Amino acid sequence: MRYAVYRLLQAVPVFVATTFLIYAMVWSLPGDPILALAGDKPLPESVIRTLRAQYNLDEPLIVQYGLYMAGVFLRGDLGQTFTGQEVSELLQDRWAVTAQLAATAWIFELVVGIALGVVAGLRRGKMADTAVLAGTTFVIAVPVFVVGYTAQIVFGLNLGLFPTAGTDEGWPYSYLLPGMVLGSFGLAYVARLTRTSVVENLRADYVRTAAAKGMPRSRIIGRHALRNSLIPVVTYLGIDIGNLMAGAVVTEGIFNLPGIGQQVFQSIQLQEGPVVVGVITLLVMIFMAANLVVDLLYGVLDPRIRRG
Repeated sequence: MRYAVYRLLQAVPVFVATTFLIYAMVWSLPGDPILALAGDKPLPESVIRTLRAQYNLDEPLIVQYGLYMAGVFLRGDLGQTFTGQEVSELLQDRWAVTAQLAATAWIFELVVGIALGVVAGLRRGKMADTAVLAGTTFVIAVPVFVVGYTAQIVFGLNLGLFPTAGTDEGWPYSYLLPGMVLGSFGLAYVARLTRTSVVENLRADYVRTAAAKGMPRSRIIGRHALRNSLIPVVTYLGIDIGNLMAGAVVTEGIFNLPGIGQQVFQSIQLQEGPVVVGVITLLVMIFMAANLVVDLLYGVLDPRIRRG
């Protein structure tokens, strides 16, 4: 518990600094969102002043940020769009889409990535190892939109194995193909990281000692080598949860999924700062919560970490 509280307290200044920087960057974008509401027709000065006061745009930046964060933590209020709609209501349905997409991608890279990495690590220098290294290098080198459109044409249109767009089939069927596309990049890194970690741990002194004592190879690998090999992999997988949530913009666009990535892209075009700030604030919370879970898992995988 002391270890968990210590990590949580460490996260507070990071959260404040990160969200303030994001808030400042969003509201420093060129253009005036209030004037953009009326298009080519100018708004009366009284209306402009009223709207600026309503959205605290007449206050200094640090005051705006403080009022916004007070609303988030005290009332769970992410603010309103410039058309009067609650940001939380706007994102309510879209969060489910992005969360299901990110979860599908994360499970895909977790299961397949670790399996490929273990196989490659145990068969270092053999055909399986070479195939994994070549395949993951190819996936890392190809942009995600190329992978997405190719998968859509081959597996969706030509073979008819998956839906090509939308969420009509529900989870998981509608999310399998976009989830694999979104998770392909992370899968490649998980596989390579697992492979490298397994190879290093199989050379460690404690593994040779266990083998010299006559311990079965399966127990050496499962109980000792693999457990220690998962520490850097857990780090990457924990961080990647936030990356998948935030990086779904391209994938959602290719497969026409109505998630938060698509909403953020539209909001940036419309200069809807409250929506962009609300989404990114929630993403920062998810990212930091994932990091906290990773830190706690460190203590489970290696008790020396929590004692330190």
